[in-house]
Order: sequence, then C-alpha cells, then structure tokens
Amino acid sequence: MAVSADYLAYVLEQLAGVEGVSFRRMFGGGGLYADEFFFGLIFKDTLFLRVDDSSRARYEARGMARFRPYADRPDLSMNYYEAPADALEDPEELGALARHSIEIARAAALKPARRPGAKRPRSRR
Repeated sequence: MAVSADYLAYVLEQLAGVEGVSFRRMFGGGGLYADEFFFGLIFKDTLFLRVDDSSRARYEARGMARFRPYADRPDLSMNYYEAPADALEDPEELGALARHSIEIARAAALKPARRPGAKRPRSRR
C-alpha cells in the first residue's frame, strides 16, 4: 500500500488547523486538497508539499528531497518537495507550510493555461 491508514490519519490530524483539507487517492498515493486546490501529495508514507520559486530554496536548504514520480527518469521532477520531519511533528509549522503551498496552488490555477508552442490569438481590427 502506498499510503498507510495510520500515516494518512497522522498527516490529516497535523493539518486539522488548515481549513478545507481533504485527501483523494490517486496513482498509488494520494493528493491533498484545500477546497479544489491541489497543494500536496502523499506517496510511500511521505508527505510532499507544492513549492515555487518563492519557497523551493527553503526546502533545498533543509536537504528535503524532490518528488520524483518515475524511478527510471530521475531528471523529471514535479514542483513538490518532502515536508521536513520536524515540521510534520509541529502542527503550527506544518500548517504554515501547507497554507503557503495552498497559495502557490491557488496562484497557479489563476494563471491562464498555454500549451507550449501555442500561438497567441490574433486581435481583430
């Protein structure tokens, strides 16, 4: 099992102070959502939180691992980093990290989607 019931219950308990958090099973693990915003994931009993340029360095400075979904493609990574163990044990710190990840997810959802190589629509005059 990629996510044990005990680990999931522990993470959700630690995130109880963050409004609207839910868990959905997917792809052998599961996603953490705040309302409709996907801000974290649990895989092999490890919590990963969404990062961006504003937070990535903090996780790297603490030696946290990037989520790498494909063992045969270590160069491919997503914008999720392992949550620090000490933060996982402190609901206030974990809540602050989760709230920041939720804001990152919310901001990403508000950006207009563009396919790579897609042409911008022409304006009509």
